[in-house]
Amino acid sequence: MIQTDLDMLVAERPGVRGFFRVQIEEETGELKGDSGWIENQITNLGYNQYLVSALGSISGSKYVSHVGLGIGTAPGAADTSLQNEVGTRQGITAATSSTSKAVQFTATFAAGWHTSSVAHNISNIGLFNSISGGTLFAGNTYASSSCASNQAVNVTYTITFT
Repeated sequence: MIQTDLDMLVAERPGVRGFFRVQIEEETGELKGDSGWIENQITNLGYNQYLVSALGSISGSKYVSHVGLGIGTAPGAADTSLQNEVGTRQGITAATSSTSKAVQFTATFAAGWHTSSVAHNISNIGLFNSISGGTLFAGNTYASSSCASNQAVNVTYTITFT
């Protein structure tokens, strides 16, 4: 009986939502592209290892420390990596509590973050716990944007508890 009541309470509350924004800058600092705010997909291991296990101080818990960009599709709930990730993941430059129920991560992929002589049509993003490998917490796709190696990419990612 108690578990059924708990299940009903949990179902009535939305929980955790995440949103991101990706902006591409020209060398001059002029804004070339902006994804706008887009809702993300939190993965199963994202919920388990970054939220549930972290809250309980359980072995294997993780925290967000890096952002990755790619040219693939949206991650599914069971995914652990970002499809067709390009360049090097960037470390989170700031993690702030924007309200009592939200955390905001920012990161910058400085010009030269990828060394390809051709522009990448970046179209997906993900939050990770390491510079390589690791486990995907959350991510999604956005309208692809051409990004040359001399262009910077600014990322803002907000996770809100409702």
